[in-house]
Amino acid sequence: MTTAQRPANPAADPRTTAELIERYRETRSFTERMCDPMEIEDYVIQSMPDVSPTKWHLAHTTWFFETFILSNNYPHYQPLNRQYNYLFNSYYNAIGEQFCRPRRGQISRPTVKEVYEYRHYVDEKMVDLIQRLDSDGALDSIRHTIILGINHEQQHQELMATDIKHVLSMNPLRPTLYARPADTQPTGVPALEWLRYEAGLYETGYNGPEFHFDNEGKRHKEYVESFEIASRLVTNGEFMKFIDDGGYSRPDLWLSLGWATVQQHSLKEHEWEKFDKPLYWFRTDDGWMQYTLAGPRPVHPDEPVVHVSYYEADAFSRWSGVRLPSEAEWEIASADAEITGGNFSDNMSFQPRPLPLTAQPGRLHQMFGDVWEWTNSAYNAYPGFKPWEGAAGEYNGKFMANQIVLRGGSCATPQNHIRSSYRNFFPADAKWQFMGFRMARDAS
Repeated sequence: MTTAQRPANPAADPRTTAELIERYRETRSFTERMCDPMEIEDYVIQSMPDVSPTKWHLAHTTWFFETFILSNNYPHYQPLNRQYNYLFNSYYNAIGEQFCRPRRGQISRPTVKEVYEYRHYVDEKMVDLIQRLDSDGALDSIRHTIILGINHEQQHQELMATDIKHVLSMNPLRPTLYARPADTQPTGVPALEWLRYEAGLYETGYNGPEFHFDNEGKRHKEYVESFEIASRLVTNGEFMKFIDDGGYSRPDLWLSLGWATVQQHSLKEHEWEKFDKPLYWFRTDDGWMQYTLAGPRPVHPDEPVVHVSYYEADAFSRWSGVRLPSEAEWEIASADAEITGGNFSDNMSFQPRPLPLTAQPGRLHQMFGDVWEWTNSAYNAYPGFKPWEGAAGEYNGKFMANQIVLRGGSCATPQNHIRSSYRNFFPADAKWQFMGFRMARDAS
């Protein structure tokens, strides 16, 4: 049996009380720093049912700390507004009723100012509670829940970036939110290499002492046939060739539901809704352009393709004569990659970047950061999976149907949030998240 030695995330869980408070404050502060370039009008728009307004994200992440920690542990805690429990609950039925998700953009009150006041009220109480429990020797009783809340907020930081991008893309002015990194001229990318992994019984999943979500365990054995995985991600330039070759008009390349989605969306009026290119791409007389959080810019052929659905990733792989990796194959291969140095949200660019021509050959590149990578694995429970007790058990387990697993994090993921065992999941037709892919194939 082979045990993959997966890379540890260099940003380990906070050990001391001071580190815990610092991690809490850093996370909460980064969320608000992401909002610095926004105008008040940007905070409240909901451009589709899957998108939540920025104001809602700011409040919901605060609600999480209030509901799961303060309400049960802070002496005589008084909520700032009891109706927030209804407005900002997402899907926790054990907590109570929730405001209708597709109508979150209709919540004009509380105001943005009041939501920030809510955040700072809860922050003050959270830091005070951590210090109180530490002095009483009782902090360990809620340490895991605090770290869960921090990781939960980091997930919403990524959702904030993806959601505001969709919101602003609907504006004909195509506004700029973040500063654009220096444009680079196309120079090409290293030739794609196929790296081989031998058949064997592997252990996958997480079983370490650091924080991880319940769906990452239990660690278990899985037999995998010999396979090869691409050394890098599929690029925009390669995806353009798929489009130019009529990839979106060939039903033989598509899963049945994927082809039905292509046909259904061909009738859509809005440019973004058509299923004939990656999301946010649009044609001009000068060629392909794309909307980014730094405004519109030409599609860079060397950048990893992003905002494509599972159906598109699968169709491209079929067109290429190969397939997508399973999540077990991806995790096994990730043992040979490093988390550090990847393109994450920490640099506030929110755009995949090209793999340099100088990248070392014979190695896996861009496994972490840049784009979430589609696998061909359905999101199911691992053997021995047990959801967390109580309302927190609704966090992952109840979504184990009609979802596909993605791995590796993206340019909108904080670096200290990701692990090789991290399992993201979305429906097969989703495109608005920072989604891309690399290919795999059976080894001969």
